Order: sequence, then C-alpha cells, then structure tokens
Amino acid sequence: MRTNTNGELRISNVNEEVILTGWVAKKRDLGGLVFIDLRDRYGITQLVVNPDNQYYDVAVSLKNEYCIKAKGKVVERSSKNKNIPTGDIEVEVSELVVLSEAELPPLLIQDKTDALEETRMRYRYLDLRRPQMQNNLVIRHKTCIAIRNYFDQLNFVEVETPMLGKSTPEGARDFLVPSRVHEGSFYALPQSPQLYKQLLMVAGMDRYFQIAKCFRDEDLRADRQLEFTQVDVEMSFVDEIDVQNVTEGLLKKVMKDILDIDVETPFVRMTWDDAMNNYGSDKPDTRFEMTLKNITEWAKQLEFQVFKDVIANGGVVKCIVVNNGASKYSRKEIDRLTLLAKKYHAKGLAWLKYEDTLTGSIAKFVNEEQQAQLVNELGLVKGDLVLIVSDRLNDANNALGALRNTIAHEMDLVDPDKFNFLWVVDWPLFEWSEEEQRYTAAHHPFTSPKDGHEDLMMDHPELTYAKAYDIVLNGYELGGGSIRIHNQEIQAKMFKVLGLSDEEVQNKFSYFVDALKYGTPPHGGLAIGLDRLVMLLTKNNNLREVIAFPKAASAKCLMSNAPTPVAEAQLNELKIKTIE
Repeated sequence: MRTNTNGELRISNVNEEVILTGWVAKKRDLGGLVFIDLRDRYGITQLVVNPDNQYYDVAVSLKNEYCIKAKGKVVERSSKNKNIPTGDIEVEVSELVVLSEAELPPLLIQDKTDALEETRMRYRYLDLRRPQMQNNLVIRHKTCIAIRNYFDQLNFVEVETPMLGKSTPEGARDFLVPSRVHEGSFYALPQSPQLYKQLLMVAGMDRYFQIAKCFRDEDLRADRQLEFTQVDVEMSFVDEIDVQNVTEGLLKKVMKDILDIDVETPFVRMTWDDAMNNYGSDKPDTRFEMTLKNITEWAKQLEFQVFKDVIANGGVVKCIVVNNGASKYSRKEIDRLTLLAKKYHAKGLAWLKYEDTLTGSIAKFVNEEQQAQLVNELGLVKGDLVLIVSDRLNDANNALGALRNTIAHEMDLVDPDKFNFLWVVDWPLFEWSEEEQRYTAAHHPFTSPKDGHEDLMMDHPELTYAKAYDIVLNGYELGGGSIRIHNQEIQAKMFKVLGLSDEEVQNKFSYFVDALKYGTPPHGGLAIGLDRLVMLLTKNNNLREVIAFPKAASAKCLMSNAPTPVAEAQLNELKIKTIE
C-alpha cells in the first residue's frame, strides 16, 4: 500500500512519485493550501494539497489521527524545516484516501503530552503512537538483538524454561495457576528460572541464556512490575570473575550498539561492606560524592545524651556533608529530611551548619576545640551542611544513603549523561529477618559461600560471606548473581541454617536435590533486568515507559481492566470457590 515510509524521503527523491500511509499528526489551512503532517513510526512527511486539487475537500475534512493514504510527487520545500529529517521536501498530493476516521483522541499524541498517567494507561494503544514511546520500544528491540548476537557468538544456547512450575515460596509471593486435571493442586508462574537453569548445567548444556518472562506478586513501584523480563545466564566450570567478564562484555556491546558509547572495562569492584559504609546503599550511585563519614570517635566527646546512649549500645554516629547546603536547606526543609530519615528507621536527624562557626540542633553541645576538630576531620568550608544520624550501623547507613540520593537530585549533582557501572561483591550469605526471627538467604538458597566460609555457616551465619555479586548502574541494581552450590553437603547445611526441615526440603526441592547426586559441575550465573536496563538506556525513571502494556500502580491493566472476576462455570470446573 506504500512505496516509502514517512521518515526516509530526502532532497535526492525530488520528482519521484510516491505513495505514503500513516496518521494525520497536524493539519494547517494556509491561504487555501492545506498542509498535512503525515506520521508513522519512522517519522513525519509534509503533504500539500492545492485548492484546485480534486481531493481538496477530502483534505479539508481531515482531522487529527485519521489514517490516510496519499499519492503524489516529491518536491523541494520553499520553507525548509531543519527540525525533521524530511524537512527539505514535501509531497504534492495527487490522490488522497481516508482509510479510517478517528474520534478526538483523549490525549495529545506527541512527545510532550499533558495526559494523566491513568489516561495514558487506559488508552495505551494511543499512548504508544507517540514517537517517544515508539522509540523506547525500538531501543528495547535493538537491545534484545544485541544480547542474542553477543551470547550466540560466545556459544551460549537460548533455552526456554517452563511458565507453569512448582510453587516454592521463598521471598516474593507466587502467582498461582489452578490445575483442572489435578483437582486442588496449583502451578506457580516463575519468579525466575533459577532451578531450571541450574538443572541445565547438570544436563551438560554448559552455557545457557534466555530472555525470560518472570512474575512476582508484590507491590508495584516505579522500577517494579508484577511481570518483568530478565536476561538469564548460567555457565559451567566458572568462577565469579568469569561470569563478571562475560557480563561486562555484554553491557559494553549494548552501550556501543544502542548509544554509541564506549564504556571502560573492567568495571569498578566494591565490596558490600564498603558500599553500605560509604554510600549507605547496596546499589550505590557513584556519579557524585557525598560519601558517609563515621564520626563516632568525635561524638564520644560530646555531652549529648542521645549520642552517648547510642554508642553505649553498640551503635554509631555517622554523617554526610552537603556542600553549599546551609542556604539551600532551611529549618523547614531539614524537618522534611528528618521525616525521610525516619522512614528508613532512623530515630532522628541532627544537623550542623558551618559559616564562621557551627550552628544547628546540637551546636550548643560542641565546644571550640571540638568544632575545630570536626571542621578539620570533615574538611568543612563555609556554607556546608552536616546531617547526622546516630543509630545501629545498618539503620544509620540506610537513612543517610536515602538522604544522600534525595539531596543529590534536589541539588542537581547528578550528571544524567554519565553511566557508572560497578560490581558490588562479597555479599553476606544470610540476613536476619526481624519479622520471621530467623536467617534468610540474602540472595537465594542456592548461593555458594566463599571459600573457607563453609564451616562458619552453622555456628556463625552472620559472619558468612557469599560468592555473590550485583551489577549496578547509576544507583539501580541492574542484576545479580552468584556461584551456585554444587556440593550436596553444603546445600544441606544451607537448608538447615534457613530452618528448613528435611520434609520441607523434599516437598519444595526434591527434584533439585536429587539432581545434585549425579555429577553436578561447578556453575554460576546471573540475571539482568531487561526492563530496567532499557529504562536507563532511554533515560527514563519508570519501567512503564519501556514496557508496551504495563500494569498501573494499582496492579491493574487500566486498558483491559484485568484482573476481573470470571464466570462461575469456570470456577466450578476448577473446583474453586471465592470468599467475600
């Protein structure tokens, strides 16, 4: 139906007869001439219809988003538009056909739309006509192509794993699928292909990858969806560095292919302890400074009871220095930051401003000698703001890490054109759950302890570290992985520390435990969040911008209204009753 798309005609095409199709992006009637911006996903071409044209009345009747077909001759424009690639030419229309009429759209179909999020989700098929949204999906497509080409060249095999599997609730809630054939039993949609990809290593596949759909029934946020896509990778006979090197090569290729950016490898490697202590986050954004400082020794000198009590109970006093923050943050603004710190479990927020002297909430407890000591220790200059949290180490780190990120964005300290990749390595193998009053796996139950830490697992789980690693980009966790346990005895220890009985292990993981008996090779891998990677490549801050048909924050598809009740006959067939 067309000879060309709306993004390809140039001055070299002048005098050619062409047929174009697309949507009316804009129509202008200027002194009898009708100008039409015809849009498809490739771009915009201007059409012009003269008053003596037999299709003039059709042109006049056009409205935005009419789908049309136009035939005509390419001519050079007298008034060129340098803002679009086709701006040197226009098409003098000789034939014009309306393929489909359109009602007035409920949102502006252009890059900058004034539509509310709810409207965009309700009319997603119109939102996706916007060039910016189409470009996001094209970048996602090209990213997938780059990923597949890269792994194919390295002898990886793409293997699809089941969507209907066994429920093994550890961490997020499973989505359950009732079985009609097996009454009262359920499949679970995969939270990840973790066990399947390990079984592929047992099967001798050696190098596996998959662009896999995953599902987790958890609350949504800007960088979390109920269903998401991950680049899943597993390799046999490897250590941490092998997996990390392959991953760095992948990201280097993606950055070059998609953004034409050369990133340096190897990436920075930072231990989990250093990340938490210096940045207050296990996914640190290193595009700006403002690292956390431990001032516990200085705080011990003060006659300030809050500090004394925290330190006596094994806590710490830590701070961040906000350069030029004294004038930026008023007392009211600091109160707002205090609420943020409390959201991350800090009990409060002390503060000091430095001009010629220190002022602030604890200034009266600081004598001249102590003031000089702090100024020297922190390298304070006039105009600096010091924000202080005294608490347990983890709570102090988390609260200051959240303040650090918030303040950096508020003060425009973050370079949006910078891409800082880094590895966070040497993670704790376990973490303590206050809610469950037991140790849980920091990554998952199949993560290998570091060499020499196998004997610590039972008696000192809090001191046991893992062969685990996360890949981080600009403050976002792109993905994570580990070297897996391939030894039956160590896997049994892991289950015991997690409080799983032999019966529970058999019920949840019997097929996997059995597989470990048959010559399991050392293996490891990782998974990268594809949605999150594309979100960062397109400089967005919400996954919904790079997923064709996402769920809204309410966990509903506002376009189709899913989820919805189903007919009672369907429930009866599955032997299911709902409780109101």
